[in-house]
Amino acid sequence: MTDKDGENGADADTAVKPADAAVRRALVDGHRRILAFLRRRLGSTEDGEEVLQDFMLRAIERSDDLRDVESVRGWLARLLATAIADHQRRAARRRRHAATAASVIEPASSIAPDPELGEAVCDCLYALLPTLRPDHAEVIRRVDLLGEARDQVAAGLGVTVNNLAVRLHRARQALRKRLLEMCLTCPVHGFRSCGCKAAERARRRLQAAPGASGL
Repeated sequence: MTDKDGENGADADTAVKPADAAVRRALVDGHRRILAFLRRRLGSTEDGEEVLQDFMLRAIERSDDLRDVESVRGWLARLLATAIADHQRRAARRRRHAATAASVIEPASSIAPDPELGEAVCDCLYALLPTLRPDHAEVIRRVDLLGEARDQVAAGLGVTVNNLAVRLHRARQALRKRLLEMCLTCPVHGFRSCGCKAAERARRRLQAAPGASGL
């Protein structure tokens, strides 16, 4: 009996640890996908890391919006586009060309995400989907990433549109948790437990944001 219990205990540990590792890999992968995109877009690792931290701070501050947004993908893409535009304006001011920059860069509120930016956000979300319950992952994928009509998705799942809305709300809450966890990873090395100075600065900044309480 003792041997059997011991085997069951080992099996339970084995079942938990790969799941934890898979979540961590997904968080790091999503984080690095966004950072890689920003490095390519801005041509600088330092600038990419600065914009990434700004983007993640915005995501934490506005994470409660996820219950009301039309599309998670569009919401994140707008936040990222705004973070990039604001960075470009700050860089322009540092070069003492604020007046010229103001005439060529749109206000942040009117910036529309381009296809490449939207694709980077989409790739990030796809990395996180396997960490959600299958039914939650499916509605996020179909409604938020593929843009399928809600009545069509509801019919395919055999539920009412109202039931789908409830499921989507719960799925977005689960995704919100994953996104906030990703926001607290190290912007350089990827791991939440990283002790480097850049990670510590990022954690202090992000945890000071209004929406970060309890993370």
